[in-house]
Amino acid sequence: MKIVKYFLSSLAGLLLLISLLFGRLNKSVDSLKDKYAQAPSAFVSVEGVEVHYRDEGNPEDSLPIVLIHGTGASLHTFEDWAQELKKEHRVLRMDLPAFGLTGPFPDRDYSIDHYVAFLEAFLLAKNIDRCILGGNSLGGSIAWRFALDRPDRVDKLILIDAAGYPRKTESEPIAFTIARIPILNKILTFITPRFVVKSSVENVYADKSKVTKELIDRYYDLTLRAGNRQAFVDRMQVDTNDNPVEQISNIKQPTLILWGAEDALITTESAYRFQEDLPNDTLVILEQVGHVPMEESPGESLQPVLDFLR
Repeated sequence: MKIVKYFLSSLAGLLLLISLLFGRLNKSVDSLKDKYAQAPSAFVSVEGVEVHYRDEGNPEDSLPIVLIHGTGASLHTFEDWAQELKKEHRVLRMDLPAFGLTGPFPDRDYSIDHYVAFLEAFLLAKNIDRCILGGNSLGGSIAWRFALDRPDRVDKLILIDAAGYPRKTESEPIAFTIARIPILNKILTFITPRFVVKSSVENVYADKSKVTKELIDRYYDLTLRAGNRQAFVDRMQVDTNDNPVEQISNIKQPTLILWGAEDALITTESAYRFQEDLPNDTLVILEQVGHVPMEESPGESLQPVLDFLR
């Protein structure tokens, strides 16, 4: 009994110490807006959620480009692309529910079906009938599902290291792993060390030297947005193998498949499966680039997109 009491008291002391060192309070949306929601940022109510978005470029463009980020990211991941694309196009991007400044879904349903319905509601709120749709990782999965389910709403498709197929992961961000482990994932919602975020971002880059302090600050600050940590855990509980991949061959829109050759989270095996299944595609593999080409190597990754759009 003395040993058990000593162990429990030591464990309690350790947890208290960890909480003091790494425990972080949630940050309110208002406290983050000055830094991350400067113009042209705006908010629109969609399904009871105040969605953070940016709408740039030619407002008369009848076929806007809509870009969707991946898990743990935000609309800022497409910043460099947007600055170039808006010179000739109308470009929209949003923080998906669970991420960025948008915050969680009230019903905590983070299935792809719900995200597809959310995207349709967002486009309706912005009076967009048809668009060119692009997405990275989770955003790519949402994009191709939307094109499959609402083909009349999508003119062209851009899949950037897109999720969907059962994947063989060579290396996964530590935050993803922790979020799936019972008990530990509960702790993650209030004890969130900055080094966990830093390690997770470095994991999806091929060139770690490009992971700057400013980049980590942004990911970390938006992780602490009120509700996002629990939403991240909720999202990671969703079965990622429930997509109807056998129907991908029914997607008829011209599709650009853009992939980082060094992507260890969703390897190029998925890129080649998209190429095999899609009837009208262009495949571009970017050497020495990881899972987020538009962020890690924006100039190199944008050129195939410009060629595809033209």
